[in-house]
Amino acid sequence: MKGFEGCPGSRTIDRREEQGEEEATAKVKSQLRQWPIQLHLISPQAPYYQGADVLLVADCVAYALGGFHSEYLKGKSLAIACPKLDEGQEEYTEKIKSWLEDAKVNTLTVMTMEVPCCMGLLSLAQEALAASSRKVPLKHITVGLQGDIQQEEWVKG
Repeated sequence: MKGFEGCPGSRTIDRREEQGEEEATAKVKSQLRQWPIQLHLISPQAPYYQGADVLLVADCVAYALGGFHSEYLKGKSLAIACPKLDEGQEEYTEKIKSWLEDAKVNTLTVMTMEVPCCMGLLSLAQEALAASSRKVPLKHITVGLQGDIQQEEWVKG
């Protein structure tokens, strides 16, 4: 990989030579079941969150992870956010807490990239879970810059 030193989340990486050409054999069907998906825009009480398995995903994950739709999104409700660039993140904790208490979500899975700034999304979920009167299983999945799963674990709120 060619790039420069600095924050891993801002480092330039050129993988064109590594990737090669892959021929698509069939169109991949989207597994997105709702709109909107940006955490600032969603309503935590929307019907598709009620009792759902929810994915809270860093913006870059779906682009890095080739099988995101079929392997992770299928059958789940979604919200996306960028813990580095989004403003007003204090609202995020309240929305996540509302998922837990009002929508009574079944599980919450946070998917982040391997870069340090992405961990802020997991921190927001843990903060909301700690403040919630209702405890919900929380899973964290870390996606590498190469699109590989680096870690998948159930975590405490």
